[in-house]
Amino acid sequence: MQFSTKTRYGARALVELACAWPDRTVSVREMALGQRISHKYLGQIMSALKAAGMIKAVRGVHGGYELARPPAEITLGQIFRILEGSAAPVECVDKPGSCQLEPICPTHDSWIQVKDAIEGVLDSTTLQDLARRKRSKAAAAGLTYQI
Repeated sequence: MQFSTKTRYGARALVELACAWPDRTVSVREMALGQRISHKYLGQIMSALKAAGMIKAVRGVHGGYELARPPAEITLGQIFRILEGSAAPVECVDKPGSCQLEPICPTHDSWIQVKDAIEGVLDSTTLQDLARRKRSKAAAAGLTYQI
């Protein structure tokens, strides 16, 4: 299973906002340049996150985006569900009864475990955790990040 670029880029952009929290906003252009992401594509992702209430747009000279809640209150799981949907690897996990073989399927329980494991990791990882991890990795690499 691979996550889409939408989810990967969205998570990276939100980490940028978490690193700037609560002092300042970050423009799409800044995030796109810093993350080497297409400005237009990132704009579409940010629109979806804004529509879901994950981020807020701030107008004006120092405008841009900011998180709608503190980074400690936003999980990768929330981001994933907004941008990707379900983590179920097969349809029958989310739609019981959609497969005639479900009652006797030897793999059905494993697919449920896969979904639960993925959601466990995503739901236990916050943007605050990722911002902390980013700073730590940058320090270890001798890099400085400025937005």
